[in-house]
Amino acid sequence: MYGGIWRALPGPLALRVLIALLLLLAVLALLFLVVFPRVEELLPYSDVTVTGEPPPA
Repeated sequence: MYGGIWRALPGPLALRVLIALLLLLAVLALLFLVVFPRVEELLPYSDVTVTGEPPPA
């Protein structure tokens, strides 16, 4: 799959590397700005059960 993407990129090697890095940054930005915040709402990590009171004996 990655070989197909690499072959589809235009230009010489330096341009391909630059485009590949830009694509990688775009995917990471999409994940951090859109996907992860929406998935975070579904995770149970915000359900805090720790209180300042000791447990009953």
